[in-house]
Amino acid sequence: MVRDGASLIDIGGESTRPGFVPVSAEEECERVIPVLKRIKEELDIPISVDTSKIMVAKEALLAGADVINDIWGLAGNEEMGKLIAKKQACCILMHNRTNTEYREFLPEVLTDLQDSIKMAVNCGISEDKIMIDPGIGFAKSYEQNLTVLKHLEMFRTLKYPVFIGASNKSVIGMTLDLPVEERLEGTLATTALAVVKGCAFVRVHDVR
Repeated sequence: MVRDGASLIDIGGESTRPGFVPVSAEEECERVIPVLKRIKEELDIPISVDTSKIMVAKEALLAGADVINDIWGLAGNEEMGKLIAKKQACCILMHNRTNTEYREFLPEVLTDLQDSIKMAVNCGISEDKIMIDPGIGFAKSYEQNLTVLKHLEMFRTLKYPVFIGASNKSVIGMTLDLPVEERLEGTLATTALAVVKGCAFVRVHDVR
């Protein structure tokens, strides 16, 4: 991935796709920390750890992680925010919610992200260490995911770098009626769209 041009590697020890089975913090650490340490020993590249568990984040930052990628956007977890601030790490605040009944979809997504940003800043996280992710595939219907992709430029109004993770996701599969192993072209389309609309980071499986 580094050879192919990746500028950040994202590691996760718990699946977050629909219907996933949660794992304990201990098991997540067992999956993530050895991999993180090994990459840090061998490669000079920033590492992002995808977790919403405080224990995993703590161990990951101790092991050299540079970024915490929280799929709940801190969601009321001040301890996570304070930990990131204390370690002077970067964070990716992703949009997610348990209540998927929206009155006004896009304005509410933007408001939720503003709340996450506010919490991060209040916890002491430096503003130049915050990225936001509209959360494609999380707490959104197929049509809502397409709406997010169509209006990606709106997320730049929040004034933080925008991070997009649409690679191989079901929104592509449902649009093109293709299984997960045949979604490269769809991923390329969402990647090009993200770049054109000014997103700063694109998280993909096929880096080259």
